[in-house]
Amino acid sequence: MKHILTSGSLAVAVLLGAAPAVAQTADEIVEKHLAAIGGRAALEKLTSQVATGTVSISTQAVSLPGTIEVSRKAPNKSRTLMTLDLSSVGATEMMVVDQRCDGTAAWARNSMQGDRDITGNQLQGMLNNSFPSPLLTYKSAGGKIELTGKDKVGDRPVFVLLHTPKAGSALRYFIDAETYHLLRSVTTVDLGEAGGQAEQTSEPRDYRAVDGIQIPFSVTMTNPAQTVTITLSKVELNKPLDDAIFAKPGVK
Repeated sequence: MKHILTSGSLAVAVLLGAAPAVAQTADEIVEKHLAAIGGRAALEKLTSQVATGTVSISTQAVSLPGTIEVSRKAPNKSRTLMTLDLSSVGATEMMVVDQRCDGTAAWARNSMQGDRDITGNQLQGMLNNSFPSPLLTYKSAGGKIELTGKDKVGDRPVFVLLHTPKAGSALRYFIDAETYHLLRSVTTVDLGEAGGQAEQTSEPRDYRAVDGIQIPFSVTMTNPAQTVTITLSKVELNKPLDDAIFAKPGVK
């Protein structure tokens, strides 16, 4: 009898083991990702972030090193300030690039090339890049998320999510199937009159905890025109930021 019961138990175990695993939905993957980087409740309490470090902008002909400061304020205000060393191209002056978005409009000031308004798809992309994560509020923003399959980034298995915002370019997110950290995102960017629309890949790495929130301290962004590598040295969360720093340069 003992032998019969043991055999029956094994048969049940085999049958249960043969049942397919329950597939995860896109929403479940999003929630696990948010939990992995700090949790929805903690993320919703974030109001701002200031990150400083170094940057390297590389093209086929030259590599320009420099410093970078990125300030972000909820829901979608941002400012990126870069100072680049042009000695590799024979220039003695530093180039300062100041790009700002006040949550409605955006501008860029370049000490060598002058000022310009940011419009079209580039502006929409900045507006869609809400702080602290577009995945936190994509539903209320009118977007949708779909699970399109599985893939690999290097040797890491990932879930591939397609984020289609209400307006602007869609994004593909590659979420680590074990840690649920974001390993890669791909979207379409505007490279200007010379480059037109092109695909850009961003790869965040070196996640570190800052006040309980997982922050990537290294990001590499690659498109056909250039590769930008950002390495952070300091990240501050919930630092008071004056809205004036996001306003158009020279306008109070």
